[in-house]
Amino acid sequence: MASYLKPFDDWGGFRPGSRSAAVMALIYHREGELYLPFVLRRPDLPDHPGQVALPGGGVKSGEQAWAAAARELTEEIGIPSGAVRPVGAGSTLYTAVSNFCVVPFVGYLATESPVFAHDTHELAGVIEVPLARLLDAGSWLNTPQRWFGANFPWEGSVIWGLTARILFDLLPRLSSGLGLGDRNPVPPALPGWE
Repeated sequence: MASYLKPFDDWGGFRPGSRSAAVMALIYHREGELYLPFVLRRPDLPDHPGQVALPGGGVKSGEQAWAAAARELTEEIGIPSGAVRPVGAGSTLYTAVSNFCVVPFVGYLATESPVFAHDTHELAGVIEVPLARLLDAGSWLNTPQRWFGANFPWEGSVIWGLTARILFDLLPRLSSGLGLGDRNPVPPALPGWE
């Protein structure tokens, strides 16, 4: 799968003047299926209340991006960074609304059916989604509100916005890397998302 991603230690760089962030698409097995965990932000937070995201956050001064993503994974959902094998990185994405430039990493956790312990100060919980469902274009919806865009409803929550944009880059790479063929795993990105 690594050949479909950028090297985790040579993925590029952040946009000058932006706020640097790194997130982790963590792949693991549960009941014979591959899954990815997402974090559900608490609804009472001032920034991005109630939103669903990949585990991650800001890159500290002097910190490597992979190390930041692994640190945030530990802080947010309790997975020790040493337990995660780096696979690679996706394309860096910039969002003007918050001035964040985000590098998404893919990591693999060999532990079967991990137990997550989320940070209750920042998160309402962890949402686990089967990779096969994320790869199913029929599971994604488009809404007439351009700002909301293509989204993935799951168990009362919705993956949308920057997290959806990150997935639109990563999911075709994961599909190819796992040998799932050339099927269209997600709907095409909306105009302006390129």
